[in-house]
Amino acid sequence: MTSLPGKRGAAGIAAITVAVPLLLLAFSSGPDPGHTGAPGERTCALAGCHTGTAVNGGPGSVRITTASADYTPGQRQRITVTVSDPNQRRWGFQLTARSGGDFRTQAGSFTPGADRFTQEICSDQNFRELPGCPAATVFRYIEHTSQGTRSGTAGSAAFEFEWTPPATDVGPVRLFVAANAANGDGSISGDRIYTATAELTPAASGPRPAISSGGVQNGASFAPPIAPNSWITITGTNLAVTERVNRADEIVNGRRPTSMDGVSVTVNGKPAYFFFISPGQLNLVSPDDDATGPVPVVVTVNGRASEPATVQLARYSPAFFLWPGKQVVATSQNFELRVKNGTFPGATTIPAAPGEVIILWGTGFGPTDPAVPAGQVVTGAPLVRTPVRVRVGGVEAEYFATALAPGFTALYQVAIRIPDVPNGDHPVVAEIEGVSSPADAVIAVQRR
Repeated sequence: MTSLPGKRGAAGIAAITVAVPLLLLAFSSGPDPGHTGAPGERTCALAGCHTGTAVNGGPGSVRITTASADYTPGQRQRITVTVSDPNQRRWGFQLTARSGGDFRTQAGSFTPGADRFTQEICSDQNFRELPGCPAATVFRYIEHTSQGTRSGTAGSAAFEFEWTPPATDVGPVRLFVAANAANGDGSISGDRIYTATAELTPAASGPRPAISSGGVQNGASFAPPIAPNSWITITGTNLAVTERVNRADEIVNGRRPTSMDGVSVTVNGKPAYFFFISPGQLNLVSPDDDATGPVPVVVTVNGRASEPATVQLARYSPAFFLWPGKQVVATSQNFELRVKNGTFPGATTIPAAPGEVIILWGTGFGPTDPAVPAGQVVTGAPLVRTPVRVRVGGVEAEYFATALAPGFTALYQVAIRIPDVPNGDHPVVAEIEGVSSPADAVIAVQRR
């Protein structure tokens, strides 16, 4: 046998001989964080902690049994994990609870059973264990202890513990578990890894949400129709129990959340993406959809769904966001405001000038190339696939391009040159494939 680099062969062999039983002892006391098979995690089979058949390739299984198919925010419930395999005789597991649409957000905490067969461990976002579960904890896990492995117990073993859901409704919660049915021979070979998931939905509670008549609107024009991957506003009653915008940590993988504080919305059965919630108004981005015509919109709060509201869904619904006086949101190329002075008290602003290149800000201008998924925070500046015509005061403006604004969601920038029109407030109308923005939006023009 050749020597290990920098060491004598016998010393290297001795080091390995000592390390193997220590490693096995560590596994018997529970795996490190991040081995449940949840999104972004591996299992012990893939990590090489235990080897045997392929995951779920043996004759056994792992099963999650919950006290209820739903959960009440903040209310504990008992969970049982049962690992079984007719040929094995030592047992272990690790389980976590996740929410947040793609199930990468921790949901609640765990309380070990009184039998000392289980323990809670915590980690940071990189799955480094954080002893004592401090405030910096990102993920929580419940897993076996050394005593809980019950070496020599044949056929199966069960682990009981309690899960405390988050204090507010976070929508569906999925439990992920990976279990080890070991042969108990003290090595990492001959063991079998099994995985399973279980999903709990929030229990219905609180008053039923209601969408106002005509309460689903384009988020810029505040009128129908709406378009896919565009800002929409929903008005009504009991639409949420809190009022806030989404936090930065709720934007996962660059995508806005599909639920906030127990509130979710579907447009034609597809989840919408949130920015702002309040009892009387929701601001969000509509999902991608190839359908056109009347579609249902449903708001669900803490498990209670509204009656469906019907809104027209169109391929395009161009509209500009507005400042006071129905002035379009417009800036220079350097992002200086182009609005009549006095619009914003205490701020000096100037109108646009004939011949000036300006940016108009809106939504509903349709697909881009490359395509950007609904709810995604934009990188780059993808251009719309169809040219846009813009008229200012009835005069067609020189048009440059329309693109999604980088760093935002579903927010379009329309670049034009102000035509030679007199001083004053002039209607601004954009048209794309025969569909026009509202005709009552204006821009202030002032020669300099």
